[in-house]
This record gives sequence, C-alpha cells and structure tokens, in this order.
Amino acid sequence: MKKRLLTAALLTSLSAHADTASLPDPIRQMEKQGIEIVKPFTAPDGSQGWLGKYQETGVTMYLTPDKKHVISGYMYDAQGNNLSEKIINDEIYLPAGRQMWQQLVSAPGIKEGSDDAACKVVVFADPFCPYCNKFWEQAQPYIKEKKIVTTTLLVGVIRPDSGQYAAAILAADDPRQVWHDLESSKGKVKPALNDKTPRAVFTQIQRNQQLMEALGANGTPAIYYLNKDRSLQQIIGLPNPEQMKNLVACQ
Repeated sequence: MKKRLLTAALLTSLSAHADTASLPDPIRQMEKQGIEIVKPFTAPDGSQGWLGKYQETGVTMYLTPDKKHVISGYMYDAQGNNLSEKIINDEIYLPAGRQMWQQLVSAPGIKEGSDDAACKVVVFADPFCPYCNKFWEQAQPYIKEKKIVTTTLLVGVIRPDSGQYAAAILAADDPRQVWHDLESSKGKVKPALNDKTPRAVFTQIQRNQQLMEALGANGTPAIYYLNKDRSLQQIIGLPNPEQMKNLVACQ
C-alpha cells in the first residue's frame, strides 16, 4: 500500500512530455479517453510503444505495424517476464523519484551527520511523534559511524501545538542542538515558544507539510532516501529491522 502511495504521488508530480500534436491517430484517441501521454519508446520486438498514465497508474500502449490500431496492456516475453513493467519503472517512476529527491535534498532542514556519509536520508518529523523519536535514537549510532546523514524536515501534525514547537526549534540560534536536546530527552527538554513566529520559519514548515503531502505520506516519521540504484525509497512509520538494515546499506 505504501509503495502504491509513493508511485501514485510520483506520477502526479510527473508532467507529460510528449508532443501531442504529432501523435499517431490511435494514440490520440487514447488521449481523448483520458490517458495522459508521456513519451514514445521502442518495444523489445521493435514495435512502436507509448508510455502514459491513467488514474495514477503507468500504462503502456503498442501500435500495430499498420499504425491504424493500438493495443493497451502489458507485454511479456517467453519466460513470463513483464517487459512493460520494467519500461514503466525505468522511464516514469525512476526519473520522477529522482526529480522528487532533488526537491527533498534542496529543502532546508536540520542536518545531523557528515557529508562523507554513505547514504543521505530525509525525514519528516513532528516534535511530539514518539516513533520519530525512536527512529532518531536508532539512527544516532549510524550517524556517528558515517553510514548515514539525516536531514529532518519538521512538520506539525500530531498535536495542535506541534507547529508552534516546530517553529520554536527552527527559530532557535542552533536548531540542531535544540532538536537534539528535545529528542535525547524524549521530549522533556522543550524549547520556549515564541510570541510570534518569524515569517520565514512559518513558510518553511508550511512547505515541509506541502512536500510531505505531495509524496503521499500520511504520517510521521516519513523517511526517504535514494538507494544505490538511484531509486527513491519511502518508509512511513518506524522502520522494521529489515527496512532499517536496507536504509543503513542504502539499498
């Protein structure tokens, strides 16, 4: 379910690239039926194919040799491998994920760890999220070992005053230290609330929440990293042991 949420979000963020004016007539008819045309491709058998998206799902369409008909669906080889799925993943999901990753790493946040770390991790967290705190604790040894470096993007989703405390952390002279004090004390050492939230801080939190929603995340922690294959990975909630192992290995 979580994987489907991420791929749906990536499809939503991806803009169509095809020049619709030059579409073959059968493909243009598919467009009229609601399929958003993304780009053409050449199928393994040499036939002309087109990538599209429909209702948050990637689709493949294949022109017949006479270019008068189109077949929509998956193409399989003699071993039963789904060739269309690989094309959708390679040509739509992977590029969209990398594009989204650039938005994540360019967002200002609380950085913990070394630039020399093997894996960069972006985490959406709420100041009062117990699972965020647990993940923070689990991540510390790997941060010290330079296996991962984390950037925390604060949001306010757990309590009515979560946003105020997120703002107090980000408005502090040293947000990283204030965040460290809060997490290492399991929420006991809270920052003093500000009478007025600086506009820049308010905008930062608002953008964090918009970015989180754009990714289809419905809870915290929402954890993202680009693995060694440069495929965007998503973990919603506290990682289980296997997920944590993969994250640390950047797999």
